[in-house]
Amino acid sequence: MISELCRELRNWFDRDQPQFHGTTTISGGKITDRDFRDAIKVNQYFRIQGSVFNDGVYQYKDDLELTDEIFVGSVTLMAIPKDVLNLAKEIDDWQKKYGGVDSEAMSPFNSESFGGYSYSKGSSNGTGSGSGAGWQSVFASRLKNWRKI
Repeated sequence: MISELCRELRNWFDRDQPQFHGTTTISGGKITDRDFRDAIKVNQYFRIQGSVFNDGVYQYKDDLELTDEIFVGSVTLMAIPKDVLNLAKEIDDWQKKYGGVDSEAMSPFNSESFGGYSYSKGSSNGTGSGSGAGWQSVFASRLKNWRKI
C-alpha cells in the first residue's frame, strides 16, 4: 500500500535522504552495499528503482527478503511521516473491507430496479457515472495535505 500511496501522492518522502545510484547487488536477500547498510535504520522505508525483481518500496527489517540480483538503478531512503503511515494503514483496512469487486462501494451500478423494488446510490464524484468510490476519492481530503504537484 505504501508504494500505491506514494505514487498517488507523487511524493516519495525522499527529500534530504541518502540516495545510492549505480550498480547495486542484492545477495542473500539483502542489499550488500556498505554505504546503504550504514545509512539506513531498522524499520525505515526505502525505494528501489531500476531493478528487474525488486522495484518498489520496502521497510528495512531483519526478515526482509529481496530477490537476489545485480542491477543498475537507485536505492533511496525515505522519511515517511507517521501520519502518512497511519493513513496507509487506514486505506489498507478500507480496501480490505470495501475494495473488492463484491463490495457495495465498488458496484458498477448507480441504480437498480427489480420486482417492484428500486434504489439509487449517490456518486462520490458528482458525475453520476456509476463507478464506485475508490480509496483515492474516499480519502481525498486527507491525501491533499501530502500531495506534490
